[in-house]
Amino acid sequence: MCNQRFALTSARRSYLKIRWVIISGIVLASSASTALGDNLSVVHDLARRVGPIIGSALACQNIARPRVQVIVDKFEAVIREAATNDAERAEVSRLFDRSVADGRGAVTTGQLDCRAADRQLDDLEQVIAHASVPPPRASSGPSLADAMAPSAANAAVAPTQPPSAANAHGVTDREIRFGIVIPYSGAAKENGHNVKLGLDVAFDRVNDAGGVNGRLLKLIAADDGFEPTRTLDAMKSLWEQGQVFGYIGNHGTPTAAVALPFALERRVLFFAPLTGANVVRHDPPDRYVFNYRPSYSEETDAAVRYLVKIRKLQPKQIAVFAENDSFGDAGFAGVAKAFRALGFSDSPLLRLNYTRNTLDVDDAVSQLRLQKVSIRAVVMVATTRPAAKFIEKTRDLFRGIIYTNMSSVGASSLADELMLLGPRFTDGVIVTQTVPSVSGYSTIVMEYKTALAKYFPGENPDYISLEGFISANVLIDALRRCGPQVDTERLVDMLENTSNLDLGLGIPLGFSRGEHQASHKIWGTALDETGKYRPIELE
Repeated sequence: MCNQRFALTSARRSYLKIRWVIISGIVLASSASTALGDNLSVVHDLARRVGPIIGSALACQNIARPRVQVIVDKFEAVIREAATNDAERAEVSRLFDRSVADGRGAVTTGQLDCRAADRQLDDLEQVIAHASVPPPRASSGPSLADAMAPSAANAAVAPTQPPSAANAHGVTDREIRFGIVIPYSGAAKENGHNVKLGLDVAFDRVNDAGGVNGRLLKLIAADDGFEPTRTLDAMKSLWEQGQVFGYIGNHGTPTAAVALPFALERRVLFFAPLTGANVVRHDPPDRYVFNYRPSYSEETDAAVRYLVKIRKLQPKQIAVFAENDSFGDAGFAGVAKAFRALGFSDSPLLRLNYTRNTLDVDDAVSQLRLQKVSIRAVVMVATTRPAAKFIEKTRDLFRGIIYTNMSSVGASSLADELMLLGPRFTDGVIVTQTVPSVSGYSTIVMEYKTALAKYFPGENPDYISLEGFISANVLIDALRRCGPQVDTERLVDMLENTSNLDLGLGIPLGFSRGEHQASHKIWGTALDETGKYRPIELE
């Protein structure tokens, strides 16, 4: 804790020094009597101060790369302005590279956290923005202030200044800030990481092309650990300190029950949460709530129909393994509804429970052992690790047992967990998906994988992050149609007028005033012994 406080204090002191150096550089450059060598000295000092902030930002996956690139481009312009020959430029560049490496090291060794790195970068952006208009000067040549301001060469990444008489909360002339509440820890942390990753990829891609109507999109994350008791504080922090325009990609059903009233009270956008529960699906729909994904009822209906129609199982041979909360309740209700739709009674339906954010599945396993009827399939409403643990402990209880999982399990993470146990644990594991196969060649999948490799090399394609990528692109389409004047009411109107949007999924997406769910398509996938998913027909 002391080390962290020291790092934060150092970061604030560094920022004050940077502000003085930049302003000093501008003053020196705008003075007719300033020697060129003084300018070069200022740039050396800038390299020592700016480099660590750039490096720490590059070490944090939650910080959009285009934001960093804007500053790097401006600093390179400063080097070209101040240095008189290649040797001087190379010397400053080497100094800058070393400072960047120092900044990376501060994050990777834990001396500085990514929240502090983001604040440093934001402070630096504000200083540059305020310093980009130079004072009157006697000299007729370009100054350092000119170099630090957006230029034609930077037009692709530096946002233009759209007119804005009175910007909405979270909207400035240069950016639109969105918040996301996700778990960084606990049993659902893989899902939290992946949904944010998909959104970041989409935001980075559009920012690289100049943003949306001249504004960059920024995503700010808050951690609730998949615990509803922490969700409200996370929502408030994003709204009050993060100054976000809206929320996108929030994770979880029990957490949504807390987050949604906060958003609705403020009439703020609550877009594409990672839940299929009815808490975010009212009839008529809440004006500010929009879903990309199909409901849990649609996913469980597809699973039950597959088990009964394709695999020819009897309803009494099907059980449900579910989290003991509103997430599990939603999934169990979906299975019961599917039973009734097929003409079966749901009264004998067996529910096996586990507690959220734990791996304690022993009671569920014991209850399954006591069943006199041979259970042939389990519809699972669980997060990654509890699902894997349950499969591990029940794999040999019944011969040829089938496990169906909803998309929220995190298909890729589940495959990784099961492969650690051995190939035989992947047999009979099915996951219903809300997006096309990540191993396929649909247009949206190819765009996603190309962008993922560019902005986050080393990250593997994943169904949850693909969902985040698609959701972000639906939102981006509506933001573009808003034009330069962005506010929540206008954006909601644009979303409700989205029809037949073709992103390359093979199905059109859209909303209307009475329909706030973009997709109703369920894809089926089954694990093979190599840990890869192959498409299967669900009906």
